[in-house]
Amino acid sequence: MRTIKKILLVEDDELDVISVQRSLKKFAIDVTLITAFNGIEALSILNSDLEKGAENLPEVIILDMNMPKMNGYEFLKELRQDSAFKDIKVFVMTTSNETSDKSSMEKLGISGFILKPMMFTENTKHQSSMDSFMQFHLSKIFLSNSYFPE
Repeated sequence: MRTIKKILLVEDDELDVISVQRSLKKFAIDVTLITAFNGIEALSILNSDLEKGAENLPEVIILDMNMPKMNGYEFLKELRQDSAFKDIKVFVMTTSNETSDKSSMEKLGISGFILKPMMFTENTKHQSSMDSFMQFHLSKIFLSNSYFPE
């Protein structure tokens, strides 16, 4: 039985990393956040986790699309070729609103999108897309089912 809840954040922009960290704290979602700065580093982390046992894999990957060395699309293609990673939920962070971009991601089995830019000011009346993601998706994934009755 898994006790540690993990998220792998694959993101090369420090401000976006900080935004995710802030949102996790804000909504008091108790998880371990692991950060990789590109797809190659993320695959290395996942393979290392897998060597320790499948229960060490993250439940969720938050994936940026535009990164150096290996972009999000290339990473996702690699990830989905390995059956050991098939159950990991992947949410893509993107600035793109292009239907073709979203369609190609959906074909690779993503769980959803987080639209950038995410808002960083505390004075805004609008909830950021990262806050919405934390509040709805991650809460459903990590909190008990009794919290969300059917």
